[in-house]
Amino acid sequence: MSIARSQKGRFSAQRLFAPQSVLVAGHGTPEGARVLANMEQAGFAGATYVIERGRPHGQSNFAQAVPCVEALSEPPDLAILAGPEADSAWLVPALGALGTRAAIAISALRDPVALGRASNVRIMGPMSFGVASPGIGLNASVAHMPVPRGRIALITQSASLARAVLDWAGPNGVGFSHIIGVGANKDLGFGAVLDWLSRDPETTLILLDIRHVRERRAFISAARAASRLRPIVAIRPGGRLADPSGRADGVFCAALNRAGVFVVNRLEDFLAAAETLSRSRPARGEALAVVTNAISPGRLAGDAAVLLGIRLATLPDSAQSALAASVPAELIQGLVYAHPNGPSRLAEVASMVGAVPEVGGVLVLMTPNGDGDAATVQALIAASKAARLPMLTCVMGETTGAPHRRALAEAGCTVFATPEQAVQAFHHLLRARQARIDAAQLPGEQVLDLAVEQGEVREVVASARAEARRSLTSLETLKLLAAYGIRGCRPGMQGEHLAVRVLDDPMFGPAMELTAPGYAAVFEMPPLNLPLAEAMARRAGLGSGKVAQVAEALVRVSQMVVDVPAIARLEIDPLIVSAEGLGFAAAAIGLRPVNERAYLAIPPYPQFLARPFSARGQEFMVRPIRPEDAHEHEALLRRVPAEDMRYRFFSAVRQVSPEQIARLTQIDYEREMAFIAVRRADGATVGVSRLVRERMGDPRGEFALLVEPSAKGLGLGSHLMRRLFEWAKDVGISEIVGEILVDNLPMLSFVKHLGFVLAHLPEEPELVEAVYRVG
Repeated sequence: MSIARSQKGRFSAQRLFAPQSVLVAGHGTPEGARVLANMEQAGFAGATYVIERGRPHGQSNFAQAVPCVEALSEPPDLAILAGPEADSAWLVPALGALGTRAAIAISALRDPVALGRASNVRIMGPMSFGVASPGIGLNASVAHMPVPRGRIALITQSASLARAVLDWAGPNGVGFSHIIGVGANKDLGFGAVLDWLSRDPETTLILLDIRHVRERRAFISAARAASRLRPIVAIRPGGRLADPSGRADGVFCAALNRAGVFVVNRLEDFLAAAETLSRSRPARGEALAVVTNAISPGRLAGDAAVLLGIRLATLPDSAQSALAASVPAELIQGLVYAHPNGPSRLAEVASMVGAVPEVGGVLVLMTPNGDGDAATVQALIAASKAARLPMLTCVMGETTGAPHRRALAEAGCTVFATPEQAVQAFHHLLRARQARIDAAQLPGEQVLDLAVEQGEVREVVASARAEARRSLTSLETLKLLAAYGIRGCRPGMQGEHLAVRVLDDPMFGPAMELTAPGYAAVFEMPPLNLPLAEAMARRAGLGSGKVAQVAEALVRVSQMVVDVPAIARLEIDPLIVSAEGLGFAAAAIGLRPVNERAYLAIPPYPQFLARPFSARGQEFMVRPIRPEDAHEHEALLRRVPAEDMRYRFFSAVRQVSPEQIARLTQIDYEREMAFIAVRRADGATVGVSRLVRERMGDPRGEFALLVEPSAKGLGLGSHLMRRLFEWAKDVGISEIVGEILVDNLPMLSFVKHLGFVLAHLPEEPELVEAVYRVG
């Protein structure tokens, strides 16, 4: 059975992003005319329709005109809404009745969510740029020029920014796998787009122009899956205008970073990161080696590295000896100076340095020398292509330097005009690397072994509730903090004063802030584990001797936020750090309204759902899936017979892509659940049951089940399904559905035994729909 198929009567991301037929409504408006012209210019091979109820608007022979929606013989996969809002009010219901399930609103639309739900149509926008996918000849957008094909996907809320990035791309040799405009992000938004791109092998880099996230959990879940195998860079226009304090931007960056996204705040960095990350290999480590044919430019690069906190590579003695024996080169203040006595010398030294394991990336600086420069450039191109780590090049100058940079860029090399730009590019690679490392962190509901008396904690909160108070008294605050091992300071205690806060961000919910004297505030999202908390303490400027004790305090505060969802704000100021330990001098805690709970952007791993299962002498642990299960999950799919894979994926799947594995193992535990069965004897994953609902709050979810042959006949499949039934009841899912191939007789018998009701689908004769009502 499948959980992601394109079916009649249901919304399908494939029909939105890779449609085979498109209706352009409002083709007589300037925006509609541009969409239609762009589609014709791009060579869209599918059917294209326009509605012509009155006098013709002069459309070309490219589109087929029909007098009304009802005149269409088949529902178009995608509708582009470019006309007045009044037209959409009657058009969307008519399209929904016909069977169209996806639309993009280019024009204004006041309430697309209500209109879409009433019509069973999902709408992206309004004020959307549209969608362009050059690989399939689709440009249903308001782009002012053709969209070049490439490997970058741009997701944007601003049509004007999309045009600016598109205009920049051509001269810089950048192309796109997709440009998708979510516009005002009212219904279909970033989560749906990222879900699609996470499975797209043609996309190697994702750019986000993002101002507002509507569904925090769906966004984080989708971004984590997409960032698992490709870098994601984001920019947020207007963040400081909305909140000059910088706190909202700080939380925004922290939340996106935990999703594997790194955020820049300048358009220059946004475009530079696009160029760097789309062409360079990922950073192998954090140390940068600078190889230069001129000392002063190398020193400029060294200065830039120091200012950005980038460590210059220190070559071990063995590497230095090998370098000295092979080519004339010397180390000067951490730089590798390659004497310019041959056109290939610079490339040779760069290649040798790049082979040193301690080096994370190489920056090659070239200043003009004369007649041999063209040969030097060709040698650098060959070295860059052969390198197994990022090899960034900087060719200085304009008269001769610019043509050399163009030659390098046309060969696919990452090249810059100044040392500072090149060092900044390596910084982008490091930030992308760290964001993806942080995204792999998934703290559980309890990180430290805390003996918290939850009855006492509940009593403190209940006391304030009974008196209709929204804040705790000093004594109540002291009790609550002490329950989590955070105690007041002793009289006369001296040390460094820090401030720890929990704030409630309108977009991402509870967030943590840490401030040390002389440093800007740093932010993180609960739940924290010790590695995340230690990184937070280091970013706040704390020395190594204080990082561990502050990190433990941060984890304890994080645990409190997870355990006590009534907390709306918390402030510990000052938190005193001394050789004697930690203690706070003042603290305050505020509560949420009675019927409001904290809704964490990053749900903790639900460890409490893990339970053992035994059958016929075999022991299993059945638990929710984790990102770290990717390798074992892939191994499970390889062991499953081809026929079972056909039953599961509805096609003869031989191998599941890394993108699919990431999507299957990185999930939002409130929107979906996957229980895996891990055999205790060898640690192998031998079965998985999965239940997915499209959006939070939906009462309907689609299930899937897979058990490898060695674990069949033990009742494991039934147990995995019953665990789904329990979870569904807990999260408010009242109906579980699945589609099963008619020749999959064992599964049909199995689900009927579990209580599913079976029904044939007239429009899909090869399928049977199974429905289970959750009691």
